Amino acid sequence: MPPNIESLRINGERLWSSLMELAQIGATPKGGVCRLALTELDKQGRDLVTRWAQEAGMSVTIDKIGNGFMRRPGRNNSLPPIMTGSHIDTQPTGGKFDGNYGVLAGIEVVRTLNDHGIETEAPIEVAFWTNEEGSRFVPVMMGSGVFAKAFTLEHAYAAVDTEGKSVQSELQSIGYIGDQEPGDHPIGAYFETHIEQGPVLEDNDITIGVVQGVLGIRWFDCTVTGMEAHAGPTPMALRKDAMLAATRIMQDVVAAAHRHPPHGRGTVGMVQVFPNSRNVIPGRVKFSIDLRNSTDALVDQMAEEVKAFAASVAKEHGVDVKIEMVSSYNAIAFHDNCVDAVARAAAKLGYSNMPVVSGAGHDAVYMAKLTSSGMIFIPCKDGISHNEIEDVKPEHITAGCNVLLHAMLERAGGV
Repeated sequence: MPPNIESLRINGERLWSSLMELAQIGATPKGGVCRLALTELDKQGRDLVTRWAQEAGMSVTIDKIGNGFMRRPGRNNSLPPIMTGSHIDTQPTGGKFDGNYGVLAGIEVVRTLNDHGIETEAPIEVAFWTNEEGSRFVPVMMGSGVFAKAFTLEHAYAAVDTEGKSVQSELQSIGYIGDQEPGDHPIGAYFETHIEQGPVLEDNDITIGVVQGVLGIRWFDCTVTGMEAHAGPTPMALRKDAMLAATRIMQDVVAAAHRHPPHGRGTVGMVQVFPNSRNVIPGRVKFSIDLRNSTDALVDQMAEEVKAFAASVAKEHGVDVKIEMVSSYNAIAFHDNCVDAVARAAAKLGYSNMPVVSGAGHDAVYMAKLTSSGMIFIPCKDGISHNEIEDVKPEHITAGCNVLLHAMLERAGGV
């Protein structure tokens, strides 16, 4: 007799061991991982993950952009699968858990179902998506983006790295161009388990983040043009100091986020100063603006406020200010049926939990355009990710996977 579904738990030690084994492929001296998309190391990671899936009795399908779908049959295989997944490519100085956890948690769910003879009504699938990080090729979230028709397969194939190598040639080189057309693959619901990549859960001493959605993002380049002049002979009142004006606008970028809490974010991460000389008043400053919030209306309001302030600064200082949008990502609200399934699973299992938003993009963003989707976050040490020192507690790894197991069983109909 199979056990009561309510008492079902994953094997945390097995999941941790799998994570540590995968982390050896591309391991760095500082304890992180460098496994860039479509490299030989990425091939080794893919080969290991697909071998584990096959050993768990799963079939593996690869599509033309290299996305992998590892399938455990259900009683009714005409139903669309309940899917989970993430990515196994990393940043150049990445950690062991970003992305990798979401894929291996899915495999651990299947292993647990196998261990206890649990059959689901709908099939279960675990996906790994190609080039989520975008550290070697752009756009980011490439595989899921092609799958969701956000851009074409041809556009993705044509992307090249710094050495001029294309996505298409590198997929061919590692043997991961499949036959299936991206998107010709039904999904009944999608869950993604991930480290938070931020400090909110740890700061609140909470185990599970029930992700409500993903922040909308607007990226701009701001160029302030004044007049370079000698720093000594030019009186303060007669200057057109591009840096002075730029720093006032930069401060308003941060202030705009504070004006729109709790999810407002405002960041200036890149600054270029011309002529960048110690005794010359800057004549031109170019800097990045990154604005985020939980709805498109809020992030657009923040952008309008910054632009209006910039116009007033330009007039006051006698400089020219141009703000140009370079990228825009709409806010995503995850679906109530998946969000609620995550919340119910966390509560049933006795884990502390809270609603959170994701400030970073994930493959679940594109899946939410196609099907009911949700995410599960667990804390990471000091909120640090995209860094070799990225770290999590084994008990949190286990908790997140247990929540995934029960959320998926709710949607897939386990008996």
